[in-house]
Amino acid sequence: MTVVDNLLTGDLANLARLRDHAAFTFVQQDIIKPLQIEGPVDEIYNLACPASPPRYQIDPIHTFRTCVDGTLNLLTLAEAKGARILQSSTSEVYGDPEINLQHEGYRGNVNTCGPRACYDEGKRAGETLFWEFGAHRGVETRIARIFNTYGPQMHPDDGRVVSNFVVQALRGDALTIYGDGSQTRSFCYVDDMVEGLIRLMASNEKMPVNLGNPGEFTMLELAKLVLAKTGSAVPMTYLPLPQDDPRQRRPDIARARGLLGWQPVVPLDLGLDRTIAWFAERVRADRQKELLPS
Repeated sequence: MTVVDNLLTGDLANLARLRDHAAFTFVQQDIIKPLQIEGPVDEIYNLACPASPPRYQIDPIHTFRTCVDGTLNLLTLAEAKGARILQSSTSEVYGDPEINLQHEGYRGNVNTCGPRACYDEGKRAGETLFWEFGAHRGVETRIARIFNTYGPQMHPDDGRVVSNFVVQALRGDALTIYGDGSQTRSFCYVDDMVEGLIRLMASNEKMPVNLGNPGEFTMLELAKLVLAKTGSAVPMTYLPLPQDDPRQRRPDIARARGLLGWQPVVPLDLGLDRTIAWFAERVRADRQKELLPS
């Protein structure tokens, strides 16, 4: 196994269990540069690109290049190696959807000139590249449209709502609610998502497939659940809703069920327990470091 990461949002500590394995290789490189891998390659998972708005908006041009130039480089590598390749696309290709329960045939409602466009349009362009390489170059391509994954080993400052709420509650900070908190998301635990990606890679399906948990929760519902589970009594702070922030997000996973025999099995209640436990250890360790003499 070879892992390539520029560590822009990654953490080498997440690879600690693998680094001494004889079959594991780590390459620190940005995929916007052509990638050279020696020997045979059977499968490529393109999981590159920051996924949270605060992270991908830091350098929007680099974000777009990761989605386009980086994807093109990996597709070229897949073609040269005769490898099957999977694209981690996103529910963001649907933009701020005008329908509830987003299916793969929905073409989306995306602003091409807004603060989220570098990611939304970048991922849409990446899907186009996958389609063209599959249709005209014979590359075995797979496309997963991922809906809001969460779980242990997320960065405390990742910027997505689950990690934000959990870390704020554990640190004793007010929970940040954007808008009135009525906007919805559907949260898929990381173990379920990994299983879905593996099944999609092994399938014969070349068209996009939604992978996510169809359970839909408002931001207020999520905030109250996190507060209850952490035992925190911190208040909620309300800020304006960011431009183009989706009002609703809920995947139609009928194709994933039918084609892959897949559906999520970890409910939000259990997934949050596991996630909170991991973050509690991380926050505790960070506090201990702060108390060490300099």
